[in-house]
Amino acid sequence: MLMRTDPFRDLDRLTQQVLGTVARPAAVPIDAYRDGDHFIVEMDVPGVDADSINLTVEKNVLSVHAERRRTTGENTELLVSERPHGIFSRQLFLGDSLDTDRIDAQYTNGVLTLRLPVAERAKPRRISIASGETAAGSIATHAEERVPTGVGA
Repeated sequence: MLMRTDPFRDLDRLTQQVLGTVARPAAVPIDAYRDGDHFIVEMDVPGVDADSINLTVEKNVLSVHAERRRTTGENTELLVSERPHGIFSRQLFLGDSLDTDRIDAQYTNGVLTLRLPVAERAKPRRISIASGETAAGSIATHAEERVPTGVGA
């Protein structure tokens, strides 16, 4: 069997994943962890102007879009271009246990930090247990109702 190989195909695929394309922007690398009653998400978006960062929440999806523009002028001859430019985006699917109304966002030294608080309804809480004669009688009545009739007779 003869296979045709293109040594540059893998390089092109890797370049598109890292740099993105016009149709599919580059992904933003993240770290996410829980710290007490908050989930923390740190996103690397170096060289991005804070005004170009757009955060939106719709239902349980948090979307981040940012743009890094070239700093060179129109008449500048570009010799090497290794830093990615253009639109960067990332979507995070949030669980129902997070309070999306109280998200805090800060952008410092090229890192966008999001603090997502855990919703009050999702925090661990103590459940009281009823005790006494009434509770025991109720359990015994339900246990008797579940015993199948006519078995083993």
